[in-house]
Amino acid sequence: MTVKKFNLPDVGEGLTEAEIVSWKVKPGDTVAINDVICEIETAKSLVELPSPYAGTVAELLVAEGITVEVGTAIIGISDNAPGDTAPASAPAAPLAEQPAAPPAAATPPAAPAAEQVFEASMYGKLPDDAGTSDGGPAGGPLVGSGPKADAVKRRPRKRPEGAASVPAAAPSAAPAAVETAVERVAEPSAPALPPVAAQQPATASQTSASQTSANQAPGLTGIGATVSGLVNRVLAKPPVRKIARELGIDLADVVPTGARGEVTREDLVSYQSQRDAEVDQADKFWGASKKPQDQRVERIPVKGVRKATAKAMVESAFTAPHVSIFVDVDASRTMEFVKRLKASRDFEGIKVSPLLILSKAVIWAAARNPSVNATWVENADGNGNAEIHVKHYMNLGIAAATPRGLMVPNIKDAQDLSLKELALALNELASTARAGKTQPSQMQGGSLTITNIGALGIDTGTPIINPGEVAIVAFGTIKQKPWVLDGEVIPRWITTLGGSFDHRVVDGDLSARFMADVASILEEPALLLD
Repeated sequence: MTVKKFNLPDVGEGLTEAEIVSWKVKPGDTVAINDVICEIETAKSLVELPSPYAGTVAELLVAEGITVEVGTAIIGISDNAPGDTAPASAPAAPLAEQPAAPPAAATPPAAPAAEQVFEASMYGKLPDDAGTSDGGPAGGPLVGSGPKADAVKRRPRKRPEGAASVPAAAPSAAPAAVETAVERVAEPSAPALPPVAAQQPATASQTSASQTSANQAPGLTGIGATVSGLVNRVLAKPPVRKIARELGIDLADVVPTGARGEVTREDLVSYQSQRDAEVDQADKFWGASKKPQDQRVERIPVKGVRKATAKAMVESAFTAPHVSIFVDVDASRTMEFVKRLKASRDFEGIKVSPLLILSKAVIWAAARNPSVNATWVENADGNGNAEIHVKHYMNLGIAAATPRGLMVPNIKDAQDLSLKELALALNELASTARAGKTQPSQMQGGSLTITNIGALGIDTGTPIINPGEVAIVAFGTIKQKPWVLDGEVIPRWITTLGGSFDHRVVDGDLSARFMADVASILEEPALLLD
């Protein structure tokens, strides 16, 4: 038996260390090439590590929670399966009667293929079915998938000789049709949310929803709820929806982990546990006052994403001279546009929010003011002279708060995406970040960043520029405020945009024109059609 040691690889460009977050295997488990063996946290993200060998786990060399350097052996895998060793109590057969051992040359030819497969996986090509044993949806099938409830096995009919053979219908045809029909059925109890729901706190959204429904025509109430359900539906099985209603959980707030993007029972349990833990911690936060104060200090190690974020923010704040400007915007027409998109058949099943319009506005405004989409490069020529590199592409960064800290993944070549494609990219980026599955490559090469602080009910802020960029836009909450329009004070949907700029590249005039261009799109989205 040969035990092969697997050393911690560099899963991102230039990373020097990583923390073993959790092991997915234990000694004695059988693993195949590319099976996920553990999760590691690097300075940039949480990464699943695949096995480069097939065999049996002999030992785990690093405990969970320990940070080790790249190149350190973390696991030992033997090249034999558990059943290959004969039981100790079995009597030894005479030498002449023992079966011949397989030739040693039969195993080595598979090694190069294994290395090639592993090498491919380390460059981001992990198997799609990691996490499920059979590649099927986690947590059971969705509604409408699988065999019919009344399906039974029948004996095949005998065909007369010479009769033409008729191919059997694909077994997935009927379930697919049922699934399509089920997906078009909205949940009756789902209220029609107002367009600003994505920018309001949960309680305000529920109140606004009930008021909106009450103001609708009585005959259209059911139709409105159905349309809302179709456009904003979240994939989940009926039992999961029932549990969510009983617990008062909005399925849209839960990060889905199912293989087909559905919310599973385990997702609800995890979400509820986290919510309960936050309440419990709030009740017990202050601790026992009888203890000395030095015993009531919690020490949290700074590592992983938090450590990298802290270093990057300090470098940015004390290297790039920041200048910030703000502008109030009447986003009423943006809210109307978002409402129309939600009701559009083309955007059915796609989450649409004002962030989509702002993203398009930033891309549009950057093309009119190219210097905001640039990088300041010190000692670019090797002689101490700096250069400004203007990027003729937009890798649009979206700041995402995750349990492990702030991440800024970016959408590559966002300028080439249609409105629908950009909406899909934003949805995927957000769900991947919240699930902790963002890869290091997705956070590299950003050119301009948006931080959506309005989702938390904040009006505006002065964000710190992401290193390697010269501009960042803060998107504040959108809420109704009194606004003067044509000499009259009327309620309008108002938001505040805040922008921070590297004053070495972007002066006051350029930053003002850029922010004015972004504001003009929010005030009149039809300008995007020009």
